[in-house]
Amino acid sequence: MARGGQGLARVAVVVRAGAAPLWWCGVFAAGIGVLPPGVTGRRIGVMAGAALFIVAAAVVTYTRRKRYVSLARSAARAGKHDVLQDRAVSVRNWRRGHRWWLLLAFVAALGSSFAVPAAGGLLLAGAAAGLWLKAAWLGRRERAGQALLWVRVDWLGRRDGAPAGKRVKTYRSTGIAAGDAAPGGSRRRTDALV
Repeated sequence: MARGGQGLARVAVVVRAGAAPLWWCGVFAAGIGVLPPGVTGRRIGVMAGAALFIVAAAVVTYTRRKRYVSLARSAARAGKHDVLQDRAVSVRNWRRGHRWWLLLAFVAALGSSFAVPAAGGLLLAGAAAGLWLKAAWLGRRERAGQALLWVRVDWLGRRDGAPAGKRVKTYRSTGIAAGDAAPGGSRRRTDALV
């Protein structure tokens, strides 16, 4: 890293990093979990799971929005010595830091199926949907402001997953074409890089 520079990770990429693994853990847990009849029965389990999916998606989508908005408003321009982290590196770091939590969540969702079939898996899938929705919301803000939001890597916490945590004091911003991820944290199409 150059003198005076910081390693920066895209905020939307970090938010979105957990969505895919949570989604697949939830889908598999719900699919397997619907097999045993459970204590409540399959119909009640699936209905409870659907309600949990909606609640989890809403809670995850709207949690800490004011903090994100506040940090985005005070974003300073990234310096020429700042190093922009690749999307793949940010995603890999998040998944490495959370792999045991994901495994524990999958096992818990699977185990809960013996009481309430599919509910735990649908809860995980709802959390994943919430992360995708939050990343999409961040992407809309980035497009509207014509600036991508970045956070210092050393402020992300031990598991590289807290882009609006207590350690984060401000965001950095760059032009809309910086980095290899599109607004919202998805992969940037190769034709957009040209």
